[in-house]
Amino acid sequence: MESAIVATRHGKVRGRLLENGVAAYLGIPYAAPPFGANRFREPRPPASWDGVRDTVEYGATVPKPGYPRPFDKLLPDPVVPGEDCLNLNVWTPDPGGSGLPVMVWIHGGAFRNGSGAVPIYSGANFARDGVVCVTLNYRLGVEGFGHFPDAPSNRGLRDQISALEWVRDNIAGFGGDPDNVTVFGESAGAMSVNTLLSLDLGLFRRAIAQSGGGNVAQTPEDATLVLAETARRLGVEPTAEAFAQIAPSAIIPVQAGVAAEVATLPDPGRWGPTTARTAMAYVPVLDGDLLTRTAEDGIAAGAAAGTDLLIGCTTEEFRLFLMPNGLAKVVTDDLVAPIASAMGAPAAVIDAHRDLYADPGERLAALITESLFRIPATRLAASHRARTWMYEFAWRSPVHDLGACHALELGFVFDNLDSADPDGLAGPNPPQPLADTMHKAWVDFATSGNPGWPQYTPGTRQTRRFGDAKNPLVNAPNENLRRLWDA
Repeated sequence: MESAIVATRHGKVRGRLLENGVAAYLGIPYAAPPFGANRFREPRPPASWDGVRDTVEYGATVPKPGYPRPFDKLLPDPVVPGEDCLNLNVWTPDPGGSGLPVMVWIHGGAFRNGSGAVPIYSGANFARDGVVCVTLNYRLGVEGFGHFPDAPSNRGLRDQISALEWVRDNIAGFGGDPDNVTVFGESAGAMSVNTLLSLDLGLFRRAIAQSGGGNVAQTPEDATLVLAETARRLGVEPTAEAFAQIAPSAIIPVQAGVAAEVATLPDPGRWGPTTARTAMAYVPVLDGDLLTRTAEDGIAAGAAAGTDLLIGCTTEEFRLFLMPNGLAKVVTDDLVAPIASAMGAPAAVIDAHRDLYADPGERLAALITESLFRIPATRLAASHRARTWMYEFAWRSPVHDLGACHALELGFVFDNLDSADPDGLAGPNPPQPLADTMHKAWVDFATSGNPGWPQYTPGTRQTRRFGDAKNPLVNAPNENLRRLWDA
C-alpha cells in the first residue's frame, strides 16, 4: 500500500505502508552519485526531480567487497547495483505528524563493508515505537577513505555529514524533530559517531556508540603507506587522478588483499603505528582539514560538552573474528604478544592475560577485545564532559563458539530478531525479552535522554550489563585490567 507523499528539498517522495502502519521511504538520494566528475570529491547535492519519486525499494549500495566465508553467512551484506548509491532510508510512524524523536544509524563494516540496506537494520520497529529512524550509505574503502594528495580526505565521513544535513533540512516532513536527533552506530559506525561527536557539528543532540572508541584515525603518513601499497599492486600512481581511471570493481579485490594483510599481521613497521593500532587499512585520516585530532583527544579537550552519550561494547568482541573461521586454533604463543603490542596493549596487560587464558587463541581474542573496543570506549566515557551512560552486552551466542561477540547485539537493539538467520550470530530462538529491554532503552534514550540506569562517572563507572540477569548493573567492571592499561 502506498504511503503519504512527502516533499523534500529536492523533490517529492512516495513510500509504502508496512503491515504495522509504519511508512517506509527507501533509497532517497541525499547526495549526487560519486562517479565521473564527482569521484573522489566531496559529496555534491543530488539533482532535483519533477513529479513524485517512488521510494519503495532500497537504493543502490556503494562499491564494496563481499565478506569472506564464513562471515558472508554471519553478516549479511546485500548488494544493490547502481550509481545513485549515496542514499538513505526513512521509517516513520506518522509522516503527517511533528516533533517525533529521530534516530540516524551509521552502519559498521570496518570502513569497507555494509550499507543501510542490511535487513537487520530495518528501522520499522523503532518507528513502531514512536521514533523516526534513518539509515544511510557512505563511501567505503579506497573510495571513501583512501588518502590522496590531490583529493579531499575522509570522503566517507563527509558523506555522513551530508546525510545528517539532509536530516536537518528534511526530516520534519516525515514527522521528525530536527532538534531531537540521536546518531547511533556500531563498530566502524560507532567510531564514526565518536568522530562526528568530536567535531561539534550541531547536527544531533545525542549519540550512541556501540563497539567503537575514539582512537581510530590514521596519520597522513601511515595512510599514505596503505594507499601506496594499493597503488603498487594496481600498477598506478597513488593519486586520485590515476585511481579515477580504474573502475571500482577492479580496485576492490586489490583493496581487499591489502586490508586482509593489515588485519592478519598489523605490523607498525610496514603499515605505520596508527594503522596497526586498529588493524584496519582504510579509516578516517588526520588530514588537518576535517580532522585535526582524534575523537578521543577532542572529547577530552571539551568537544561535545552539550551532547548526551551512551557508549559500550560486547563482552567478547573479537571472538567473532577468530572463532568461526578457525583462526583461534592456529594462533600460537609467540604470535600473541607482538600482535597485542602493535595494537597498543602494554606489557603488563599482556602478562595478566597470560595468567587468565592458557589458550593463545582465547588470549588474543580477549586482548584485542580490550585494546580495540573496551578500553577506548571506557576512556571516552570517562573524559566526556556531558551526561554519559555505559553498557555491556553480555548474552552469549550458543553457536560457532562466538560467545558475547562483536555485532551480536544488533538484532536486539533494532528488535529485529525475527529477521535474523537462525544460522547467524544469535543462533535459533534468541531471547526476545532481552531485545524488548535493550530496544526500549535505546528508544527511551533517543526520546528523553535517559536509557534507564544511573549515569557513568569516573568514580563509580556504573555499567548496565545486558544479558546478565544476576548482575544487571555493575560498578567498575574489569577494574583490575583497566588499571593496568592506565598505569
